[in-house]
Amino acid sequence: MSTAAAVPGPPRLIEHVAELRRRLGNRREVHRSIEAHGFALSASGVPEGAEVHLDGMLEAIPNGVVVTGTVTVPWTGECRRCLDETHGDATAEVREIFDLHPVEGETWPLRGDELDLGPMVHDTVLLTLPLAPLCSDDCRGPAPAEFPAVPSGAAEPGDEPAADRPAIDPRWAALDDLDL
Repeated sequence: MSTAAAVPGPPRLIEHVAELRRRLGNRREVHRSIEAHGFALSASGVPEGAEVHLDGMLEAIPNGVVVTGTVTVPWTGECRRCLDETHGDATAEVREIFDLHPVEGETWPLRGDELDLGPMVHDTVLLTLPLAPLCSDDCRGPAPAEFPAVPSGAAEPGDEPAADRPAIDPRWAALDDLDL
């Protein structure tokens, strides 16, 4: 018996399109939301349980369905300059094809008269999240007065007793190990 935890896949978001596919050009609005679980990159992510919204239109085409619309999601992350917590909302435009005969990397699978929007929403959210978020455009980074590179009055950073050194922000402490 394996003790490894199962890795959850993308969420399922099934749309039944049998009625839509009866005539080419038929359209139907779609407004769906799912709870986010495990939507994250290294510097930003979607808070667990937050709502991811898909607002769009489904349109019947030969051998499939076109999904056009927007995906909106809240995100949180660390500012790339000051490392403070930051947040925002990300919106992405989508125009994807669900096909009975999908082409890897180009179209999504349409299985019978059901399409699963979950993997598309998942991938769109990950591509929309900021890779290096900023808390504001004018963020200047860490406060040099509070965390100086060389303590005042010391010839070398390691010359002072530990009790006399100013506190080092633990998020920057790993930089002390670098040989520069």
